Amino acid sequence: MNLPKQFDFLKKEKEIYSNWEENGYFNPDTQPNIKKGKKPFSIIMPPPNANGSLHIGHAVFITLEDLMTRYHRMKGEPTLWLPGADHAGFETQVVFEKKLEKEGKSRFKLTRKELYKKMWDFTQNNKLVMQDQLKSFGASCDWTRDKFTLDKDIIKIVYQTFEQLHKDGLLYRDDRPINWCTKHQTSLSELEVKYTEQEDHLYYIKYPLATSNKLPTLSARLTKRADKQAKSYITIATTRPETIFADVAIAVNPKDKKYKQHIGQFVTIPLANRKIPIIADENVDPAFGTGALKITPAHDLLDFEIGKKHKLKILTAIDKYGKLTNLTGEFYKMKVLEAREAVIKKLNDQKYLEDTKKHTHQVGHCYKCNRIIEPRILPQWFIKTKPLAKKAINAVKTGKVKFVSKKFEKIFFHWLTNIRDWNISRQIVWGIQIPAYYCQKCSHAIIDINKKPTKCPKCNSLEIIQDQDVFDTWFSSGQWPFATLMTGKKDDFKKYYPTSVMETGWDILFFWVARMIMLGIYKTSKVPFETVYLHGLVRDKDRQKMSKSKGNTIDPLGVAKEYGTDAVRMALIFGSGIGNDIVISEEKIKAMRNFSTKIWNASKFVIMNIENNKQLTINSKQIKPITNPDKQILTELKTTIKESTKHIDAYRFGPAAEEIYEFFWHKFCDKYLEESKKQLQDPKLKQNTQEILVYVLLESLKLLHPFMPFITEEIYQNLQKIINNKQLTKSLMISNWSI
Repeated sequence: MNLPKQFDFLKKEKEIYSNWEENGYFNPDTQPNIKKGKKPFSIIMPPPNANGSLHIGHAVFITLEDLMTRYHRMKGEPTLWLPGADHAGFETQVVFEKKLEKEGKSRFKLTRKELYKKMWDFTQNNKLVMQDQLKSFGASCDWTRDKFTLDKDIIKIVYQTFEQLHKDGLLYRDDRPINWCTKHQTSLSELEVKYTEQEDHLYYIKYPLATSNKLPTLSARLTKRADKQAKSYITIATTRPETIFADVAIAVNPKDKKYKQHIGQFVTIPLANRKIPIIADENVDPAFGTGALKITPAHDLLDFEIGKKHKLKILTAIDKYGKLTNLTGEFYKMKVLEAREAVIKKLNDQKYLEDTKKHTHQVGHCYKCNRIIEPRILPQWFIKTKPLAKKAINAVKTGKVKFVSKKFEKIFFHWLTNIRDWNISRQIVWGIQIPAYYCQKCSHAIIDINKKPTKCPKCNSLEIIQDQDVFDTWFSSGQWPFATLMTGKKDDFKKYYPTSVMETGWDILFFWVARMIMLGIYKTSKVPFETVYLHGLVRDKDRQKMSKSKGNTIDPLGVAKEYGTDAVRMALIFGSGIGNDIVISEEKIKAMRNFSTKIWNASKFVIMNIENNKQLTINSKQIKPITNPDKQILTELKTTIKESTKHIDAYRFGPAAEEIYEFFWHKFCDKYLEESKKQLQDPKLKQNTQEILVYVLLESLKLLHPFMPFITEEIYQNLQKIINNKQLTKSLMISNWSI
């Protein structure tokens, strides 16, 4: 019996995976190698969005989490890796809208029910495709516990959390400025707004001081005497002149001496011919522009807060489509940038424009379509995050949650210290509908997670309607660890919560990780996971970020079919550091394909030289080195096992891979295999050399298995046929990790 010339990964990988799954090795309930008294190890899979195929970023988390899962399973720990998929609310609706656009359709021409049904079918089909892709990449997760964020039992948990937040006074509904995308017609949380530095203009506009209801004459405003000129108008600086029609005040800092005499007076809005007061507020920055700020509550958060404090009315100059309202007269229905130019031209023509200066500032854009965000006041549901953030910060400071990389811990503290209330309402169809109802008569909000109320408890009106908004997808996925285990098999929550580690990309530290810690502690009084491991972004060989526009993306499933899954997995880990970006290229994958070939050929050599020996032992206690090469390889193996174990325990997966690679290729293959060729010719050394060859190969396969599961399992199965030793387990994945 001998190994084929090469490992037929296209044929064998699927067979091997099916064998693992059929034997129940992924399920801790049927895991055969559990050692008594071992603490369970658990990971909740970051659920991939059920709206497309897996990409190279997914390949990273699959590889890292599968590595940890296989390692801890081999240590005899009850090991659970729970899989799932995310409905991904806004993300999926955007993807589906693009699909409809390609078909010449629009979501706005579908009823809510029709759109939801179409997206449900879309995600369910994608979910099945993703499962097959996860399996093809070797993910040894327990499919009997698979979850979806729109499962009825998950929704029930999400509703219970929402209700509890309300009862505890941590939830409120308010008309506040929110980040509004004019393309997607929904609000976005602060984290979904992409701020980019942009060069615009700061426009200096004269607001005439008003002495009556009539607009002052030009001669009265532009008197030549300096003292009178100073009193005839106040100049404000703004980047948004198109919103002046919704101005309700001019605010100055009470400590700013140059405006002290004007506090309490009125100015007239240019073009609008409407008087507004000059007010004092300490939030005005005297150093910005002229120190006088036009207050437009509907279109700026600071203006809103100032307006609320001073009980100013709210006027709207821009509608939900990003066009000017009928408040703006001749500029009605113009788009924002078009209106800005037109307004400035008229201000200049009428001598109200004093100056224009270039101005660089941060401008918010929708992270999906890149359109400029328009602040808009809408009634939304908000979570008071400060109390939740305080407990999350404390959990990390006291070591209940440990970040593998301290740099992310510092970022975590900074963000949570400065956190704002979280808008969890979304004006889309796809998601978990908010269980709130409103009285059309008195606008009273009612929360009922079980049924629609029949009448308003405040005014007894029967005119009750349900909130059409859905939850921000991060609100439901922020409950993922406890929701999946609470709705899983009996005692899962008790046994596996808190989970052992949360592994995900550093770019969703705030979107997801921080929110899981906040909501996990709030709901369960325990942290959701003990350790946070954040991997970096995937970059090409020139360390450029991968993107379709650059043409440097790698399809992990495509290259896996060409070079083998093991080669891709090893390439993703080899040379990587904790939290650092991951460099991948086809050349690197080819190099790991060559390593796979080396493993196969070395194993082929060993099998060829032992297949006729029925008296082999693989008991480490009976392995006795005779020659110096024997002693050296066994010493090197012991060191490699010790060092690689230390690396994996410390989440240093790259160095662990390099340690094992170095040992197998250069110390075992290049040196000992060459020495063994001579020793196998010596009758006195042959038996012992054969046993050392088998022992070192088996231990090497164990070390390599978490990184390269398919080829190592295939070699192990072939060794089994020859050795037939009771010490060998039925599968390599349930064999004991040597320490």
